[in-house]
Amino acid sequence: MSEAPQRESMEYDVVIVGGGPAGLSAAIRLKQLAASEGREVSVCVLEKGSEIGAHILSGAVLDPSALNQLIPDWNAKGAPVETEVRDDRFYFFTKQAAIRIPHFLFPPLMSNRGNYVVSLSNLCRWLATQAEALGVEIYPGFPAHELIVEDGTVKGVVTGDLGVAKDGHRKPDYAPGMNLKGKYTFFAEGARGSLSKKLGPLFALHEGREPQKFGIGLKELWELPKDKHKKGLVLHGFGWPLDNQTGGGIFLYHWGENFCSIGFVVHLNYQNPYLEPFSEFQRAKTHPAIRPMLEGGKRIGYGARAITEGGYQSVPKLAFPGGALIGCAAGFVNVPRIKGSHNAMKTGMMAAEAAFAALKAGRAGDTLSDYEAAYAKSDVAKDLFRVRNVKPLWSKLGTLLALPFIGLDMWTNQLFGFSLLGTLRHGKPDYACLKKAADCRPIPYPKPDGTLTFDRLSSVFVSNTNHEEDQPVHLLLRDPTIPVRVNLPEYAEPAQRYCPAGVYEIVEDVSGPRFQINAQNCVHCKTCDIKDPAQNIDWTTPEGGGGPNYSNM
Repeated sequence: MSEAPQRESMEYDVVIVGGGPAGLSAAIRLKQLAASEGREVSVCVLEKGSEIGAHILSGAVLDPSALNQLIPDWNAKGAPVETEVRDDRFYFFTKQAAIRIPHFLFPPLMSNRGNYVVSLSNLCRWLATQAEALGVEIYPGFPAHELIVEDGTVKGVVTGDLGVAKDGHRKPDYAPGMNLKGKYTFFAEGARGSLSKKLGPLFALHEGREPQKFGIGLKELWELPKDKHKKGLVLHGFGWPLDNQTGGGIFLYHWGENFCSIGFVVHLNYQNPYLEPFSEFQRAKTHPAIRPMLEGGKRIGYGARAITEGGYQSVPKLAFPGGALIGCAAGFVNVPRIKGSHNAMKTGMMAAEAAFAALKAGRAGDTLSDYEAAYAKSDVAKDLFRVRNVKPLWSKLGTLLALPFIGLDMWTNQLFGFSLLGTLRHGKPDYACLKKAADCRPIPYPKPDGTLTFDRLSSVFVSNTNHEEDQPVHLLLRDPTIPVRVNLPEYAEPAQRYCPAGVYEIVEDVSGPRFQINAQNCVHCKTCDIKDPAQNIDWTTPEGGGGPNYSNM
């Protein structure tokens, strides 16, 4: 066994793990506050992607309220926020029909008037330039791999080692990771962050809360002919091809000069182990109302990412000694609005304000209770509180029966500020929702045509995913025997179907079935970490810069 590496250390006032909207907003706000009072606050942002934005995936229709607060003159500064929503549509799909739902049935919070269709990856790239102009140090390609915890307090993180071979030996280009220490450390890793997952039990952050719920969001970027492009069109729909007991739906946004973002969300509390979220997405594009919108176009991008869906009752404790959870690491997505970026940005700003006040008072490493208090009184909490029963109603009643109750509950909250149902519980975590394979029917999916519908591997190719081949596998099995010994006979090993990138396979050898992990395909969606029924898979950070490289996503 090789000796423990000698690591260099760097110290900051605040270390931020994750270069998404929450982390960058926190960094910018810290520097703004410091400049306004003539103080120095050192801030660094660690990003596991090869560049800021490389791993950012979202629909995305942006509510600009947080951006207005953070950088009021964003338009003059050239923010890539240009396509205002002009046509806002909502549909219920049967196999052959698209039934449009009139807007008067929805409370005002569901309107997209005043919102913008954006590429969130491009917006984050722009936010990074604003942060760097203020003096924030940003380190892309440096994943935070381990926590530094001393005497019950988070003191920072350790970045991943470089140049380690698959068998564990150190290659000639080996470089040990660094200790990045901060008086406070913010975790902005997005849904199911690997370090945020460890922080939960360490500081009992989920005690007394409902289990976090998730969906998987799959997205393609298309270039459309001019006559097919309707700039500012926003379309949301649900129903077919999903059955009544499976939540989710389609989104389609036209933006820029010829771009169309089309995607599909499947709630990860689905029951049938034979369901394939990727194939449901491909099938959705064949609907008679959707196919004509894409015909003549060309797919140029693909990605997938887990989405937090637990909402108000699943938000964990946000602050702990030496650190805080911000953005989707805690879970602030408004499920019916399908929006979370504005809430992620606002929580990053709130945590920054609490940390700046603590630093100004000469404190370091305590629990930022001011952040918890600010969240409780914030528009973010109000936003989530009004829709807190949407997800549990959908889960308990199924799509058709839940719809009228969801509408009534949202209107009651909108008009009177309360719900006749109180606050419903989510019940089981997503991994515990699968039925046994023997109790379910396989789903026959059509073969892809390569023009409108595609296979996984060609999709991974256009995600620009790449990992250094000779490195340790970053998808760890707690018990390597479980996939074949337990999951295969009981659940037909669902990993080979829920993964949107073809990472997991059951391979038939002469000695019998074998579980194979194609880690180089991983698009970092985290679905396996969430949905595996045995909770046997731990997603960890690969070597820095590995994974997808999204452009305009």
